[in-house]
Amino acid sequence: METAVYRITQENPLVPEMETLGEIIKRGGLVAFPTETVYGLGGDALNPESSRKIYAAKGRPSDNPLIVHIAKLEDLKPLVKDIPEAAEKLAEKFWPGPLTMIFPKSDLVPKETTGGLDTVAVRFPSHPVAKRFIEAAGGYIAAPSANLSGKPSPTIAKYVVQDMDGRVDAIIDGGDIPIGLESTIVDLTGDVPMILRPGYITKEMLEEVLGEVATDPTILNGNATDRPKAPGMRYRHYAPKGELVIFEGNKEEVISSINARSEEASKKGRKTGVIATSECADLYKADSVKVIGSRENEEEVAASLYRILREFDDEGVEIISSESFSGTGLHVAIMNRLLKAAGHKIINLWEEA
Repeated sequence: METAVYRITQENPLVPEMETLGEIIKRGGLVAFPTETVYGLGGDALNPESSRKIYAAKGRPSDNPLIVHIAKLEDLKPLVKDIPEAAEKLAEKFWPGPLTMIFPKSDLVPKETTGGLDTVAVRFPSHPVAKRFIEAAGGYIAAPSANLSGKPSPTIAKYVVQDMDGRVDAIIDGGDIPIGLESTIVDLTGDVPMILRPGYITKEMLEEVLGEVATDPTILNGNATDRPKAPGMRYRHYAPKGELVIFEGNKEEVISSINARSEEASKKGRKTGVIATSECADLYKADSVKVIGSRENEEEVAASLYRILREFDDEGVEIISSESFSGTGLHVAIMNRLLKAAGHKIINLWEEA
């Protein structure tokens, strides 16, 4: 398959090529496109064959649900059996934006799209190019992140091309992605809304709107064994090729332990890398030290994470060490992704002290 690449910016999303890209989706093809969170791999959400193609292009387990993207609020109703009051409140506050909600699905949505579940995950993105593309494609796009399964999600178009060239019909290059982490997923099918995947819309923000909000206990412990209700709940995700380990503890012990790991690996001839905050970067010794941002700027850290993991792959880094980002707010999402990328390999220096 020959993959065409179209450069379409947020400032000018109303290009004639959008109709061509929409037609690709309508005839069952696949198009990668930018959103405000990460790049998505889009197919017709109502076409079972399109969903099968998405799973095949990513090498993704078929029981891992896809998110249905819409471009108008009124397009939600045909997808679901009912819209609870909690969903109306969240939509009013956070849509369009980086929030996905889970509902009991209607018969319109094929189970190939939902990973065999009777629920459907729906998102209304705010990115102008994404919204225009969804409209051109008929209004319903099923889209996971546009990367090969298990690899870091792409926030730059060149990494979409790296993974998807020859696997999809077209790629929309919309430039760098602003948020850099996938959407928050909230399950609204139970008595209490539950966060299944943390993201830019934090627990604290959700609680301001809804009151009580639960959090799935597997978000930070990695023990999910049941069939996943949302993308990324069970399988290893976001992983670089190198062996990533997270270090948690006081600053001095973290720096010392990371440098010791890098030194030991270097003696064995292995290329080393460190994910460092700007406050500590100059204190690390490794072949490649990547500054993820200031510890005081969680949005900067979130936007840099996947790019850094990809850059380590580009550089052939084999041993990667990272500072921890435990905390509240957006730190929960950052730590969730980092733990999955590391296969939950974390050294807790507080416990060892």
